[in-house]
This record gives sequence, structure tokens and C-alpha cells, in this order.
Amino acid sequence: MMDSISRPVTEFCLDLYKKLNRSAEDTNIVFSPMSISVALALIHLGAKNNTAAQIEKVLHVRKAGGRMSLGYDHESAAAEMEPEGSLESQPSFSECNKEGDLNHKVFQELLLQLQNLSDKYVLTLANNLFIQQGFELQQQFLMCSKELYGAMLETVNFHGAVEAARRKINAWVESETQGKIKELFAPGVIDVHALLVLVNVIYFKASWEHKFEEEKTVQRDFKLNQGRKKPVQMMYQKGKFKLGYLEEVESRITYENLLLWASSENMFETTVEVYLPRFKLEATFNLNEVLQEMGMTDIFTESKVDLSAMTSAKSLVLSNVVHKAYVEVNEEGTEAAAGTGASIVRRSLPLTEVFMANHPFLFFIRHNPTNTIVFFGKLCSP
Repeated sequence: MMDSISRPVTEFCLDLYKKLNRSAEDTNIVFSPMSISVALALIHLGAKNNTAAQIEKVLHVRKAGGRMSLGYDHESAAAEMEPEGSLESQPSFSECNKEGDLNHKVFQELLLQLQNLSDKYVLTLANNLFIQQGFELQQQFLMCSKELYGAMLETVNFHGAVEAARRKINAWVESETQGKIKELFAPGVIDVHALLVLVNVIYFKASWEHKFEEEKTVQRDFKLNQGRKKPVQMMYQKGKFKLGYLEEVESRITYENLLLWASSENMFETTVEVYLPRFKLEATFNLNEVLQEMGMTDIFTESKVDLSAMTSAKSLVLSNVVHKAYVEVNEEGTEAAAGTGASIVRRSLPLTEVFMANHPFLFFIRHNPTNTIVFFGKLCSP
């Protein structure tokens, strides 16, 4: 059985969450495991040998035998993606799908699926590599990074004009995220010794299937971790939703459990009074340290790095991996579509459950057709 992409992305997600959470006791967290996985896959395209193997291990794609696949709900989806006759002008499948356990075509298909979603929401995902001028890059790498990942490599002069390089990167990010993410790099964050900086941003805004009515939003207390509380704007609606009960979510979170918890057998549809705080989360992570702890060490180390599929220059190491995620949740919409659209039927004895998110909670936003976790986070303080 070929493994779907949801498993590696989820496994990576949970590894990363546990690492980020250690130093973020009462801090909000939001990141996009799908987006970071895609960014690391892009780097993998330029890596060889142990450097490539370490990325495969971090991304959980090192599977004996079977290749990864997208795990579609409908098998025809893969076929529809390649209109006939489109292959002549592009490099062939095998040219860009290099040896190793990482199937780049799968990531490309995932991106295609996520990008032509619907007019009900905006999803902007962008990767770019900024490289110190003077490094000659392999044509094959440039071609495949553009074809598979839509990534354009840009040369900048970190050594001679680091401030101009910083502004160029920030301007690119701002334009890619419709002005939502402005100052990705604060002054002084990029080092004059930088050689290769991977920038990965994701922005998402969507409408609820069932919108919250603004006049029903009320101020209520949100319990913070240390027995303190703060007033927040709590949105309210009553409707038919799927609900499930679990004990001690955080300590028992695994790929299998997440699948189980969110499966229809464990959720029952009922009338629910939903209280959800309005919130806006933005988080920026420099992932260098975390990725090294997870096993990606060679790529940051001059004596061990092998980026020979990207450049013939020997001294190119990865200097920074920066990820920024932006999530906004309000009455109009959110990054998570809720509800199943059934109208409320008044029974003589209405049995109503209450779902009140008035204390720290975990949330994730999933692309259901491929079961891919697009966002994962923890809200401690709206």
C-alpha cells in the first residue's frame, strides 16, 4: 500500500510542534507543517548523499520499498492534472524526480491541488531561495525548482549590502502575501556571512460555511494557563456540528490518534452551541536549531554539506530557514471551515451540547481531500 502524503506531513508536524512547544509554555503557536515540508523538499532537490538522506528522515519519507503517493479520494485526480501534450515543453518526470525516497512529484501534485481550491478562500504559499551572488547554480536545479515548486532563485549580496538584501526579501514576502506579512526580517536578523536563505511563507483566509453573526459576539473570560483570565470577544452560534470528546489530548497526540479522533466514527453530529474567540495569530520561526535537533545537521555544516545538485561550489551551506504563518479567525471566516450544512430540526426535547473554547486549545486546519494538515497551532491567549 503506497503511503499518502498525509502521514509524513503529520509526523513532521507533531515532531515540530513538540520541539516548538518546549520553549513556548504560555505562548501562542501557529505554523504550517505542509508549507515547511514543501520548502524542505525544495532544498532536497539540491542536496545529495547524506545531506539529502537527513532531509528525508526529518520529513518522514524514508520508507522501505513503497514510494509516497497523494492518497486521493478519487483516483482520476492524478490523471486530470497532466493535460495531454504538455510534456514536450517541460522536463520529463524522471529528470526532476531524482533518486532517493522523496517523491517530488507528490509535492508538486499537492501544491497544484491546494492552489486551485475555490473562490471561498485565499491560500498563498510561497518559497524562495535567496543566494549570495557569485555562486553558479546548476541549470537542472533551477529548472526543476521552478517546475515543481514554483520557486524562483534570487541572487542578493548579503556580504556587501545586507540591508538591501533584507529589504528585497521583505518586499518579496509582502507582495506574495497580499501585504499581510510586511517585515519578515527585522533589521540585524540576517547576517553578512549568509550564503543561502530559504524563505517560506503561507497566508490563509477563508469564510465559514456557517458564518457567526456579529451581534451575537459577546465579551467573556478566557482562562489563561496560570489561573489568570482575560476578557475576549467570544463569537457564538448554534447549529448542527460534529463533536467528539477526548481526554488529555496534548500528551497522546500521534498520527494514528489524530486520524482516529477526527474520523467520523468518533464524532457525532448534534446540535451544538459554539463559543469561539476571535483571534489573529502570526508567528515567525527561525527553524535552524530545531531542524538540526531533528537530524538535519550536515546542511548547516561546511565540512559535511553536499548541495552538489544545486551548485558545484563546495562552500555553500544553508544559513537560515525562516517560516512565517498568518491565521485570522473572525465572524466572517477563518482558516478552518466548520459545520456540515444540515439545518436545525427542532425536536420536542432539544439535546444541546456546548462547545466553549474559553481556555487554551489546540487547533488544526486540514485539506480534507488529501488529509493534509495545512496549519497546526495552540492558542493560549487570544
